[in-house]
Amino acid sequence: MEILRTPEKCFENLKDYSFEPHYTTIKTHDDTDLRIHHIDVGPKEGPIILCMHGQPVWSYLYVKMIPYFTEAGIRVICPDLPGYGKSDKPAAREDYSFQRQVDWMTEWLKANNLKNLTFFGQDWGGLIGLRMIAKEPDRFDKVSMGNTGLPYNPDVPQNIIDEIKAFRTSNIKLTPMKMAREIGNMDKGVAAHPGLKFMYWQKYCWDTKDLPTGFLMNTMMGGRANLVNGLYYLFVTLGIGKYFPMKSDIAKAYDAPFPTPAYKMGIRAMPMQVPIIPDHSLEAQREAREVFKHWEKPFLSIFAGDDPVTNGIEPDVLEMCPVAKSAPHIGGGHFYQWTKPKELSKLLINFVKE
Repeated sequence: MEILRTPEKCFENLKDYSFEPHYTTIKTHDDTDLRIHHIDVGPKEGPIILCMHGQPVWSYLYVKMIPYFTEAGIRVICPDLPGYGKSDKPAAREDYSFQRQVDWMTEWLKANNLKNLTFFGQDWGGLIGLRMIAKEPDRFDKVSMGNTGLPYNPDVPQNIIDEIKAFRTSNIKLTPMKMAREIGNMDKGVAAHPGLKFMYWQKYCWDTKDLPTGFLMNTMMGGRANLVNGLYYLFVTLGIGKYFPMKSDIAKAYDAPFPTPAYKMGIRAMPMQVPIIPDHSLEAQREAREVFKHWEKPFLSIFAGDDPVTNGIEPDVLEMCPVAKSAPHIGGGHFYQWTKPKELSKLLINFVKE
């Protein structure tokens, strides 16, 4: 397996990200060394919260929440998934699968011998993290998650499957605006199946070899005023977004892990692995859900409530885990770690300490 490693200089001068790096090297299926990065801050003897990010972000997503945790006496550990942030980046599309991410992060968990954990995961952080917990349940005392789930869809009609697969491989060209419009309609009853909307994100990410991560996160997290972002969009559509001279701190942070398009294979490939229709992960999803069906430890569901991608998922989470409790919806959209850090941190701090 070919591995790419982002030079440390790419992460210099990022706002509020001066954490000491921690690296763990694991072995992949073909005996390749894979280095995984994580943040570890706060009192060493304090209760531990393990926070996992999704796609296409990295541990930078938690920089606004970390001070709330540490001030409350909580130790915070935030890893970067392989292919993201400061972690190594396998170079080929076939290197990435749901199962491999679960295997890699489980090996990282065991290599660091982490125990007595409270978990929080969002987006892919929840998809991968919940599977990881199902494999190593004794390491976790409490589980919390939001804007994510553990989808199990064995009965999707064949015509829906065919339509999604045909769209993914079509010659249709998507702009960021077209993709965003379709994703924004996911919870408005426009499509008979959520896969018919999420396929726009899947196709856009895979077809865009130089995925404009900084621009996308800048737009979703409110990094700049509309006029400046409009100019940024023009640069992106011309294929020169990396040269935009007025990047926000958000855009700089989410461009940092990817010095060239070759480093972006993970963030492009992983959306296709979301099991919104039956795929190779079906049986593993069923087995993991069976673990949570019999879960007896505290489980907290924290959804934003205004995220079109995940608004309909929470009922399935509560059905999957009968002991799960639902927290009040706090708003903030998909990446509410950034837009609602105080509100989300307060809920999690109370959950850790109760």
